[in-house]
Amino acid sequence: MWGLEHIWWVPILPMIGAIANGLFGFLWPRCVTNLFAIGSTGLSFLIAVIAFFNLLSLPEGSRLYESVLYTWIQSGAFTAEAGIQVDPLSGTWLLIVTGIGFLIHVYSTGYMSHEEAYPRFFTYLNLFMFSMLLLVLGNNFLVMFIGWEGVGLCSYLLIGYYYETKSAPDAGKKAFVMNRIGDFAFLLAIMWIFKDTGSIDYTTVFGMAHDTWAVGGMAITMITLLLFIGATGKSAQLPLYTWLPDAMEGPTPVSALIHAATMVTAGVYMVARSATLFNMAPTTMMTVAAIGALTAIFAATMGMYQYDIKRVLAYSTVSQLGYMFLALGVGAYVAAAFHVMTHAFFKACLFLGSGSVIHGMSGEQDMRQMGGLKKLMPLTHGTFLIATIAIAGIPPLAGFFSKDEILLSAFLGPETAHKVFWGMATVAALITAFYMFRLYFMTFPGELRAEDHHVRDHVHESPPSMTGPLVVLAGLALVGGLLGLPQGLLGEHAHVLHNFLSEVPGMTLGHGEHAAHPSVALEVGLMTLSVAAGVIGILIAWYFYGAHPEKAEALSKKGGVISFVHYVLNRKYFVDEIYEVVFVMPLLWLWKTVLWKIVDVKIIDGFVNAVAAFFAGLGAGARTMQTGSTRNYALVMVTGGLLLAVIWVFSIGG
Repeated sequence: MWGLEHIWWVPILPMIGAIANGLFGFLWPRCVTNLFAIGSTGLSFLIAVIAFFNLLSLPEGSRLYESVLYTWIQSGAFTAEAGIQVDPLSGTWLLIVTGIGFLIHVYSTGYMSHEEAYPRFFTYLNLFMFSMLLLVLGNNFLVMFIGWEGVGLCSYLLIGYYYETKSAPDAGKKAFVMNRIGDFAFLLAIMWIFKDTGSIDYTTVFGMAHDTWAVGGMAITMITLLLFIGATGKSAQLPLYTWLPDAMEGPTPVSALIHAATMVTAGVYMVARSATLFNMAPTTMMTVAAIGALTAIFAATMGMYQYDIKRVLAYSTVSQLGYMFLALGVGAYVAAAFHVMTHAFFKACLFLGSGSVIHGMSGEQDMRQMGGLKKLMPLTHGTFLIATIAIAGIPPLAGFFSKDEILLSAFLGPETAHKVFWGMATVAALITAFYMFRLYFMTFPGELRAEDHHVRDHVHESPPSMTGPLVVLAGLALVGGLLGLPQGLLGEHAHVLHNFLSEVPGMTLGHGEHAAHPSVALEVGLMTLSVAAGVIGILIAWYFYGAHPEKAEALSKKGGVISFVHYVLNRKYFVDEIYEVVFVMPLLWLWKTVLWKIVDVKIIDGFVNAVAAFFAGLGAGARTMQTGSTRNYALVMVTGGLLLAVIWVFSIGG
């Protein structure tokens, strides 16, 4: 099977593109840069598709291909292999990462066409692809961790791409530091897994899990909690989410790549991959579901009154990731993976669509300066509208099917708290529809509100290199839901993705998957309720930002509770300011007063300076004997000779 046997080329090709453009990109024309950047990801996608169909051709129950190149680390009892694994779970992520990544690379050739550091951008972008593919394909926790750290590094480089400014490097550093918190917990979990099982290989660890740990025991609970903390950093969940909105400082294609197909879904993938372990830790599962539901509604409220078009989408991503973790927490792993896929389609389309708007508006990102783009940018408008309807959860678009499955799984959860989480997620669905259509009505219908005459005179549709990927992604957002049609209404075979992913160990052992099938009336009722929530959100947005925009402006300035709520939401609950006071300022005080002035200056520098002073004193003493005067040297020699003679005489006398 050519595709599976050569699966190593899938991550290697983007790495070749990164090396080529990184070393020689400044020497050759942009067409050659594009050849390496787009050609490498395009070939990677092609091989991934071939490998995926090779995987499908294998008999059900044996769809697993593993390849070990060599033993990477051998130290005592610890062994780490440089190996990859392709199964339905990694195969699904493989197509998402390479497919969406390829479209974003094509889009970037148009969006970044005016950038001087063009090769540097594609070097980072290709390196990002390599790291994410390594994370997905690794056959053990350590290979996953290397890819995990790789996407963290690349996110730092890409977010801080405009390093000449202050805000971009600061945002990159913020992402890097906050991810290190989660990464440390992830690393501790890997060490604990090895201590208890003697292995870090997926197959071995998951096979030994029930013989090694007691269900609900302290060890498995702590291991899975540490894994989840790692996921909260990478996938921007409470409380480690604040880096993601600031990541908008990077170029828009970076936002699409990070938010749609790669880095932020890494945490979801890791938890789904470790489903066997999480199913044994009910306390952790409840924690995952609670954090997911809280993040979904918390981030949704922050998106309600943002004015930067990219920041609205950033908070939307945090909220949608909350849905995915809610699904994971109730055991609906397939629903989480399904939402990852549909989210990749409509969120990549939304981010690239916002980039098209920004490109057409000469860099303007404030929605208060937009409007009237429906006529001026028809292709961008049409694709953006489709993606907006999809994320609002309106049938028959893709977002409806995956979100509805998550809501159903939460409602059917065995615990009372799961009903509460369902209610929170339903309210979040209403808010999502509101703020997304608020964005739409402020940006596309009506009249252009830009005050800058240069912007007004130069609004234009984006080139085909940018609108082409938008059309493809909008098409996927339209039909992607067909892979996960409701089983309760249309039969077990209607949910193609469920049947495919059910072969992965642990993926069908969660609460949501084992709940009794609901009645048709209940499923239709819940479905109707979720659609109604979306429609209500759309109607509220239309009333205040489509039909009567002056009323929204008047409400925000009216004073009282409404203005206060508007102010708090616009300032994002002051979470960054709270973190500044609670964590940053005490650490700075500790650094300045203790670590710097005492530990560094007095202890470390004091010790080093004392050693230096001691030897300097010895040198100064020795230097007094080296005067350079021949008479002094002769006097010393004569004195020494006389002293030796006296000692010799007295020794004979003795």
